[in-house]
Amino acid sequence: MTGVTEELPATEADADVEGPRPRGGVAGRPAGGLPAGSRAYPLVALAAIVSGVAGIGFAQLDSDLNPLHVTVSEYAVADRGGVTEVAMAVVALGSLALLAGLRSVGAPVRGMPERLLLVWSGALLVAAAVPTTPFGADPTFAAQVHRYVSIAAFVSLPAAGALLVPRLARDPVWRPVARVVEWLALAGGLGVLAITYVALPGERVMIGLVERALLGAEVALLAVLAAWLVRVVWVSTTVKITTYHRFIAS
Repeated sequence: MTGVTEELPATEADADVEGPRPRGGVAGRPAGGLPAGSRAYPLVALAAIVSGVAGIGFAQLDSDLNPLHVTVSEYAVADRGGVTEVAMAVVALGSLALLAGLRSVGAPVRGMPERLLLVWSGALLVAAAVPTTPFGADPTFAAQVHRYVSIAAFVSLPAAGALLVPRLARDPVWRPVARVVEWLALAGGLGVLAITYVALPGERVMIGLVERALLGAEVALLAVLAAWLVRVVWVSTTVKITTYHRFIAS
């Protein structure tokens, strides 16, 4: 009993040093522990994002189109097997799993960042389902829809990242990735400006390269959040359980 009495004040003092606890839970988690199925969200998200990007890259290897001058959407039209469209949908679903995982652990995403992540995921799903026209062809109504939802996807993710940065910096659990998210959000914002210039006054000069750089920054942002979510859910929980059992055994 003496060991228990001495341990409790130390735990509370450590919590005070780390900073204020997030509302509704301890260390970024809701009160009452993780909801059922929450431990699967980060794994599904990370696997979907990585496999989706790999699928898009694989589909473009088996093509005669020049990746420097042709967008991913135009590759998708030429992809007879539909691998690119499926890969885009997988990334969108992985993004939804990421959002669900972030919410389940009490990460500071509620409000506008959450809505923007939903816009990104929904727009990517629509872009995967509604194809654009082949390179050089006149745009159809479907191609116009594809263009506008693609713009929504391109803009929403860097904006969500930018809004998340100060929230992550204030959260003791997510503070270590705040700076990385900040740089990737900045890279995504610059990429949006670059692709806007290239698509309009730039007359599509190197549009494929610019778009891939933009998508690289955006997917990297998702991957960083998903990888840290894996650590929060799996590594931190494992350490806590191990420490608890050692304490009971003593």
